[in-house]
Amino acid sequence: MSLYTPTHFNTEDRAAIARLMHEYSFATLVTPAAAEPMVSHLPLLLVPGCEPHGTLIGHFARANPHWRHARETPSIAIFHGPHAYVSPSWYGEPQRMVPTWNYVSVHAHGILTIIEDPAEAQGIMDALVQHFEAARAKPWTFQREERERDALMSAIVPFRMSIKRIDAKFKLSQNRSRDDRARVIAALRTEDSAEAHQTADWMQRYADPGSGQG
Repeated sequence: MSLYTPTHFNTEDRAAIARLMHEYSFATLVTPAAAEPMVSHLPLLLVPGCEPHGTLIGHFARANPHWRHARETPSIAIFHGPHAYVSPSWYGEPQRMVPTWNYVSVHAHGILTIIEDPAEAQGIMDALVQHFEAARAKPWTFQREERERDALMSAIVPFRMSIKRIDAKFKLSQNRSRDDRARVIAALRTEDSAEAHQTADWMQRYADPGSGQG
């Protein structure tokens, strides 16, 4: 499965890709299967390492059959960043334009390894909890008596996914003039939508960093 990416929307900016995966870490995991693909929506944490693009860690509910199909099978984790509708009326020549959608997306391809070792499984859960609780004034911790902790851990299936390839598409009006991009950024900032404002931020940083607007 490949991501259609015209040249002007392709990015190999590893810092930008990592930022998207960290900030929009609730991903869609897709694994081919005989009847139809297995699809799960999971929080995934990017861990830099010796793999070409790092490693993702996460967990399934044990009741979810996806993990049985995903064991040592190529899968794709799809990260969806900010996105917003773009009106033709925002361009310099609106009569010659059509509606479109700006967005950023990353597809991480790799192999899942199911974690059987209890200590490693606990380490993955601790890393996930620490990451997602870090910004809280009173972070929750996974501290339980051994029997209760083991019961909770038995209900999940932790995994690692070694990333072998990344396809990144940043569709942020790079195929339009700088003036048109400036108009789109300004219009998005007037929208009553946090998503539109975030899309404007990504446009300003990654589609037109030399414009002097940020």
